Amino acid sequence: MTKSYEVPLLVLTAATGAVDGVSYLALDRVFTGNMTGNVLFIGFGLAGVSGLPVLNNLVALLTFMLGAVLAARLTRGAPGPAALPAAGLAILVGGSVLSLALAGFWLATGPPAHGVMLAVTGLLALVLGAQAAAVRHIGIRDLSTVVVTMTMVNLSADSRAAGGPGTAWLRRFGAITTMGLGAFVSAVLTLRVNGAVALVVAGALLTLGTTLVAVVRRREVAAAASAHG
Repeated sequence: MTKSYEVPLLVLTAATGAVDGVSYLALDRVFTGNMTGNVLFIGFGLAGVSGLPVLNNLVALLTFMLGAVLAARLTRGAPGPAALPAAGLAILVGGSVLSLALAGFWLATGPPAHGVMLAVTGLLALVLGAQAAAVRHIGIRDLSTVVVTMTMVNLSADSRAAGGPGTAWLRRFGAITTMGLGAFVSAVLTLRVNGAVALVVAGALLTLGTTLVAVVRRREVAAAASAHG
């Protein structure tokens, strides 16, 4: 049944790319999902490279970790017949609602000032950190929804060109592609319309992915109930 989660997780991966497109282009060069870039930017900034928003990147890094800690605490040891605990689904729902609420706030108030920008950055990173920790329970290592570096390593190392079996290549290629597509759509909207509209689309993708996860989880629960009935 775990395989049924692949499409929902690919949608959430596209959503992460879309959120990162907004945060990088409209929230002063910061990633809210892919933390590797923030770690590098912090290092560059501390070394004296000008123009890098070290504080913004530090806020994103810390709140991402906070979101992961909170989600792990809420879902750890949670019983249930599905791969994703009910608390994990609630975390995904909450993240979708918060993302759309932030997009609505942005649309209503206009481009955020620096303090508000930091708050939006932190909340988006919190959402994506919590999302990543929640979906770990599903157990598909190539679909963390927030990073594709190890997915690229797995795709390459297990490929037939490397002498491997070539397994799971479609899922792995899909993760890389959907992350890029989400970022592409978000970048186009941010640059040609505004960041708020791009965040609405990102929030809609989060909502779609969460809805698909809920559908798969409901089927899982029903199948488990039928097996025990």
